[in-house]
Order: sequence, then C-alpha cells, then structure tokens
Amino acid sequence: MPAITSGKVLVSGANGFIAVWVVRSLLEQGYSVRGTVRSADKGKHLKEVFASYGDKFEVVEVPDITVEGAFDDAVKGVDAIEHTASPFHFKAEDPAELLEPAVKGTVGILESARKHGTSVKRVIITSSVAAVLSVPSSPQVFTEADWNDQAVKEVEEKGREASNAAKYRASKTLAERAAWDFHSKHKAEVAWDVVALNPPMVFGPIIHEVSSPHAQNTSSQTMYDVFTKEGSAVGSGSWVDVRDIALAHVLGLQKEEAGGERIIISAGAFSFQDLLDAAPPSSKHLKGTPGAGKDTVHQIRFNADKSVRLLGLKYHTMAETVADTLEDWEKKGW
Repeated sequence: MPAITSGKVLVSGANGFIAVWVVRSLLEQGYSVRGTVRSADKGKHLKEVFASYGDKFEVVEVPDITVEGAFDDAVKGVDAIEHTASPFHFKAEDPAELLEPAVKGTVGILESARKHGTSVKRVIITSSVAAVLSVPSSPQVFTEADWNDQAVKEVEEKGREASNAAKYRASKTLAERAAWDFHSKHKAEVAWDVVALNPPMVFGPIIHEVSSPHAQNTSSQTMYDVFTKEGSAVGSGSWVDVRDIALAHVLGLQKEEAGGERIIISAGAFSFQDLLDAAPPSSKHLKGTPGAGKDTVHQIRFNADKSVRLLGLKYHTMAETVADTLEDWEKKGW
C-alpha cells in the first residue's frame, strides 16, 4: 500500500493509555482522527484534551467491540485504522474474559473494514511481545519470527487453572494470529494491508483520564508501585516509552514498506531497580538498592532492530521517561 501521510484515521479504544498518545501523535502530524469509546462519558475527557483541534477530532461510541458489526459505521470514510482496543490485566478467572474481546474485537473491526471500509488502505494492530515470547529454559533473544504458542497451549489445557499471565498472553497471540489469518483469507477482496506492533511494558506520562494513582492502567500502576511501595522493585522485563509506541503507530502508516510486517517496539531489557536508579537525584521517591539491577540475567530479550530499520524509530532513554513520569505525577498531586 502507498504511504498514508494525510487523511482520517480511526483509533479504536481511544481513551486507553497508549491510544490517547496515538491520537495526539496523529493530530500533531496533521491527520484527522475519529476515536471510538465505549460510552459518551468516556469521550468527554478526550474532547476536552483535543478541543484545540476542532473538527479534526471526533468521538463515536462503540459500546461493545465483540458485537458483530460493532465498527461498521466507524470505519466508513477513514483512510486507515489503528486498532488499540483490547483488555490488558492479569485478573481474569475465566480466560474468555480476555480472549473473547481480544479476538472478536480484532476480527470484528477487520470484517467491518472489509465490508464498509472502502477508503481504508492500512490497518495497524496494537499487539504485544506477549504474542512473541515463550518462557525459555535458558536466556533467549526473541524476534518477530517467534510466536507464543506456549501460552495458548496452557490455556487450552488448563482453562481457568492456567496462570493469569498465560491467559493474557494467549489473548494477544490469538488476536494477532486472527488478524493475519483474516487478511490472508480476504486479501483478494480488500484494498488494505496489515501491520502489527508488538511492545513490551509501556511506561511514561499519562494523558488519558485517571481519577487516582490506583486507577491507572496495569503497566503505569506497576511503575508507580516501584517508586512508592517498599519492596516492589523486584523483577525485570522489557520496556518502551508510551510516546515511542504512539509514534510507531504514525510511522507505521507513513512507511510503505511496513505493510505486512510484525514489528517489535522495545527500548530494551531492564530491572525494576533500574527504574529507581534512573530517577533524577532530586527525586524524593524510594531508592531501593542502587545498582542492584546491573547483575540481572535477562531470560527474555527482544531484538527491536526492525523498528529502527523500517520505521526509523528513535527511543527515549529510561532517564527521560522516568523524569517525565515523575514530573507528571507531581503535576497530578500524586
């Protein structure tokens, strides 16, 4: 597909942590944006945040993304789709709580695009490294060629007894696979291609509506706990700044060669102690055990070379992300 450098973009789940930054990045680069939310109430904050963009930003209600035809009207007249709407939490007892909206929402928006998205040229799916990694027996570097069949198998075999992490990871794996399968099956009849972006834990300042630090999205809550609750700086993972994954959603439209690609968007591996160590010296938050993260053996790493090569992405440093996040908390009175 040709690069999409202007026009109207549909962003599903527009009031989410990543999605609001996607909306902002698109608007800043001159696109018009139609955002979907579950209720008018959820759209109110967005209208206030982006009021300066006038009629370049609109909000439409999609109360239930799992209902057939949920996005039929929303896809009409847009040039591209950024599908970010999918649940992210580790609290589901029944795997269907995560699997159903993730898979049905993804297939549903693609089905709507097939039937009614006559001007759509590209669909970008916000996937996750959860769809890439499996739990290795020794340290491993994962690439876009890897799929998390391990989590899917665990959920198939254990159902409710599967680990909460496996339930979430299976939902992301199945949803992304469903997107590729759908496009493969229907590519002769659609004029759009698919891009999947696969981030790890996402940190950074918040511009979506949050009533208190304890009402944050999962990754932001985790970071907040590390800085405010003794003993929380345990463990490790991979991370990316929310502004970088948002920009990747814009670059994914602008780079023709991104079509048909899975792209890992990761700034690298880290330990939670590294977050504390990256704080400005003036920080009044917890310090943990400075330097203790340096010896961390990372079982799981991701090769994010494709994001730099294909998208030209430049990543925030951890020091930048931490400083900006702490400043954001201060402004919010947290």
